[in-house]
Amino acid sequence: MKIRTSVLCVHVLIVSLSLVSCSSKALRPVPFRNMLPVPAGRFIRGSNKLDEFQQAKELGSKKPWYKDEYPQHEMTLPFFYIDQFEITNAEYKQFIDATDWRAPSYFVDRSVPPGAENYPVSNINWFEADRYCSWAGKRLPTEAEWEKAARGEDGREFPWGNDFEKIKENTDKATSGDIAPVGTFKEGSSPYGVMDMAGNVWEWTGDWYKPYPNATYQSELFGEKQKVFRGGGGGRVGHYVLPLFYRTSYRSSIKPEQAFSDLGFRCAKSP
Repeated sequence: MKIRTSVLCVHVLIVSLSLVSCSSKALRPVPFRNMLPVPAGRFIRGSNKLDEFQQAKELGSKKPWYKDEYPQHEMTLPFFYIDQFEITNAEYKQFIDATDWRAPSYFVDRSVPPGAENYPVSNINWFEADRYCSWAGKRLPTEAEWEKAARGEDGREFPWGNDFEKIKENTDKATSGDIAPVGTFKEGSSPYGVMDMAGNVWEWTGDWYKPYPNATYQSELFGEKQKVFRGGGGGRVGHYVLPLFYRTSYRSSIKPEQAFSDLGFRCAKSP
């Protein structure tokens, strides 16, 4: 009887440990507060849209619309984490205090303007964004990671679906033309719960601006010249209320040393 009891106890212990092990692997605990998991797998990247009515030319755009998003294709990514919210002024303040890094131009005596603590930090160049993420134990998301986190696996046009509904992001509110606190537009969250991926501030990615595989469009800007940013900033240039800019597949780029008053970032992390 004693032997049977011991064997039973050992068996129960082994099963319990196995369940704990499996459970911990399945849960994959988030490494930092306010980071969300994006599962491994395929997603639809880019688009095959055409500027049928030559709107880009009509509006004086130097960049042809949609061509650098072509061809739409499937891509497989490993599991990763991404910040639910854009990096805020308060978070960036911690960084500049810890590293003695320069403050954004709109900070006053290296301090966040009163009431702006929970607004996304902006006017940050790529090197500063990259440095912050490294300091925080993270990294900038790749362009593909950013797009998957924004559109999910079904190739949706906007984080919330395929219809451009301005109420879901920072373009038609009374504050349009300015930046809003992170997470304000809850209806605009992505399939993974990531906030502000259309409107508020544009966001740096880690990648150089390069053509997609099998692309036919060529640009003199392709190569290791400019870094890609995403997200259709609806902040201090809120007059750009065109669905084009808020699409999950829209790509934009500038030199990494440049910065805009509505350009910020969020971080990602590999497990």
